[in-house]
Amino acid sequence: MRLTLQSDLITDRSTGSELLIDGVFECYTLELPIIDGMPGSAIPAGEYSIKYEHSPKFGRLMPHIDGIPNRSLIMLHWGNDPHDTDGCVLVGDYRDPATPDFVGHSRVAWDRLNARLAPACSAGEVKIEVIRRV
Repeated sequence: MRLTLQSDLITDRSTGSELLIDGVFECYTLELPIIDGMPGSAIPAGEYSIKYEHSPKFGRLMPHIDGIPNRSLIMLHWGNDPHDTDGCVLVGDYRDPATPDFVGHSRVAWDRLNARLAPACSAGEVKIEVIRRV
């Protein structure tokens, strides 16, 4: 399985993207603003592995984006606005151009994404390519 995260809505508070699975739109995402790729910033462009690992924050197995330079515990999870992330990727089914720093229906999007990612990660390698368009 191959995921593509391509940014398309950038503000001073957040980075909005579309998440594709094998080239097909899956959901919207929201991250912190693009600064320098370090903690407190959106994930830098590149290709990374996704692995299911225990999350101290959520107390369960979660999809972690592995191999980001100088970063750890970066997950895909639910949340609605920049206050809901410390550097992870929030997922949602809805966004409104009038409120660009928000994704909605996040738990629904995460449950669907998780149902697809968990078995794919168990069966083999899952990659995510992060593409930044500014």
